Amino acid sequence: MAYDIDMIQKVYSQMANRVNTAREVVGKPLTLSEKILYSHLWDGEAKEAYERGKDYVEFAPDRIACQDATAQMALLQFMQAGKKKVAVPTTVHCDHLIQAKMGAAIDLQSANKSSSEVFDFLESVSNKYGIGFWKPGAGIIHQVVLENYAFPGGMMIGTDSHTVNAGGLGMVAIGVGGADAVDVMAGMPWELKFPKLIGVKLTGKLSGWTAAKDVILKVAGILTVKGGTGAIIEYFGEGARSMSATGKGTICNMGAEVGATTSTFGYDESMDRYLRATNRADVADAANNVAEHLTGDDEVYANPEQYFDELIEINLSELKPHLNGPFTPDLATPISEMGEKAKEHDWPINVDWGLIGSCTNSSYEDLTRAASIAKQAVDKKVKAKSDFGINPGSEQIRFTAERDGLLQIFEDLDATIFTNACGPCIGQWDRSDRKGEEKNTIVHSFNRNFSKRADGNPNTHAFVGSPEMVAAIAISGRLDFDPTRDKLMNEDGEEVMLDEPTGIELPSKGFAVEDAGYIAPKEDGSSVEVKVAEDSDRLQLLTPFEPWDGKNLTDAKLLIKAFGKCTTDHISMAGPWLRYRGHLDNISNNCLIGAVNAHNKKTNFVKNQLTGEYDGVPNVQREYKKAGVSTVVVGDHNYGEGSSREHAAMEPRHLGVKVVLVKSFARIHETNLKKQGMLGLTFDNEADYDLIQEDDTFNFIDLEDFAPNKQITIEIVHADGSKDTIKANHTYNKPQIEWYKHGSALNLIKKQNGA
Repeated sequence: MAYDIDMIQKVYSQMANRVNTAREVVGKPLTLSEKILYSHLWDGEAKEAYERGKDYVEFAPDRIACQDATAQMALLQFMQAGKKKVAVPTTVHCDHLIQAKMGAAIDLQSANKSSSEVFDFLESVSNKYGIGFWKPGAGIIHQVVLENYAFPGGMMIGTDSHTVNAGGLGMVAIGVGGADAVDVMAGMPWELKFPKLIGVKLTGKLSGWTAAKDVILKVAGILTVKGGTGAIIEYFGEGARSMSATGKGTICNMGAEVGATTSTFGYDESMDRYLRATNRADVADAANNVAEHLTGDDEVYANPEQYFDELIEINLSELKPHLNGPFTPDLATPISEMGEKAKEHDWPINVDWGLIGSCTNSSYEDLTRAASIAKQAVDKKVKAKSDFGINPGSEQIRFTAERDGLLQIFEDLDATIFTNACGPCIGQWDRSDRKGEEKNTIVHSFNRNFSKRADGNPNTHAFVGSPEMVAAIAISGRLDFDPTRDKLMNEDGEEVMLDEPTGIELPSKGFAVEDAGYIAPKEDGSSVEVKVAEDSDRLQLLTPFEPWDGKNLTDAKLLIKAFGKCTTDHISMAGPWLRYRGHLDNISNNCLIGAVNAHNKKTNFVKNQLTGEYDGVPNVQREYKKAGVSTVVVGDHNYGEGSSREHAAMEPRHLGVKVVLVKSFARIHETNLKKQGMLGLTFDNEADYDLIQEDDTFNFIDLEDFAPNKQITIEIVHADGSKDTIKANHTYNKPQIEWYKHGSALNLIKKQNGA
């Protein structure tokens, strides 16, 4: 039986009435996305039609998922909310704090030792507040969610941007910051601007070397890293129905890389098969009873241009395998063109590592397709020229893959089988073959490939591809290898070609596992004690942020003017910093250290206007805070793209930054700033970014009149005494302005709960 089956059945029992009512209110056929959104309104059945991209709407998500790195801060906040138990089903998954180095057994043992304090905290706080706990080694959060919790037509939020993976089972699953999760855990509505809709019509059928991963690599090339911002991507058509549920999950997963709110597919036979294979026949039976409401209306898919804000069409039969990168997931290149492009840009041709796994591509089917290539190399006596690393998606996947001989195939190529965890995908990789900042190339089946992300080296050129393409390129050892036409030399001196990959959607013997790694919470956790040592450098109880004094903000100094791409990795790095995710003051020492200073093109090197000297960003900001000086961060387009990590908002807030002023925001980060009581503004005229000088002081001269849809006037005072006055925009509505007034959304929740 599925987890939380009563909740799922309740959702389905309400769906017909809510969808039919919404269709009447909207006055037209509905997309799948609209059906799910309107059936999860906080106030129940729809009473008005919402304008996409404009109206803020309150929703009631069905469940929450948190990974260990973000769960720490989310649960530290929830502990202040004055609640005895979470209001909706919630789970915590320990997958981020396990470093890949020697192999699964040794690495897991090392993580359990080095992060025992954090794991014990998460297990105890989960036990106290009725939260399901998946212990270290159980698997990567999004694969575990797909196997156990995702269900067609549901809505969930998760404290990780790749929560969207659950769209592979027809959910609207959205990545959020921990403060958003706290709202829902506390029984409050969750607010989201009603998304725009991008339709992707898939025709034809995948074959040969082309995989589901190539669909989203192609879409990323079309939309770019910000083209999906504020929108749900809904896939449909015969091509969509021909793909497996885990293939759909891969496509939805990387929708985060184009900034999409989420991505989803309509319910079909592949989802039914997957639910039954993962011991959820009860969910499949229930879904079949309301199947017509778990996909878009026929009229929508017959005339999609009338119902979507943007439409993309892809013929899967013509789609070619791709590699995306380096340094950005939207630089899409067909394999056949990679050699020429690599030569043009002087990308290192020799490939040092091929990494397979991550939340994006670690399913049973993914491993079988990659293994089919690896086995050919063994059988045809081709020795792999690159190192191999494999991260299974869950203990269930690992156990089943080992039983079926898949892992042995990789081991025959001298691959290292890492723990069922994120590992190199998030920078948790102790890479022994490279030291310093040598220029090199790796290929992986992950989702992101920003500079420094995998191994901390800014000169590692990381390319994203399907598991089978990663396997082929790693075996060849060359970035310009095209397995559709190029040959390899085997140990006997013979030229051989790799045959097309083959995959198995679901294991013929069924999935198996001895210990999935799940620990259920106590029914009554009131007696459970959550311990946080006062002298801990890993965990720190939170102190509420100060409320706004209601006055104009004046004499604020520029902390940094960030140049170009400034992701959450630049604002709050992962890798070794993950150990401090539960200690706000300690992790704030990485605040903006990866951002490029526009005035000198250096990282972590900014001017202290109080002394005239240069120092690291956190050091300078701490000096400003000590002196009682407010500061401003200025940024470029899509500021805060990438991970949902709210630390990127909490760290500058904790250190005393008051305003982030940019050309445009990534959705999750803008919301995180609002939740933490920060002022997130955008230039009314983007060219005003160029006016900002290194010694500038800012006066926000009409902040006292802060109101929805009202611009804010900023006086910029330059070092020579000259001034520029500019206008800035914001997207705060009345409730969000209340967050700002109270100092944070959590402060307001505590007040409302009388805590």
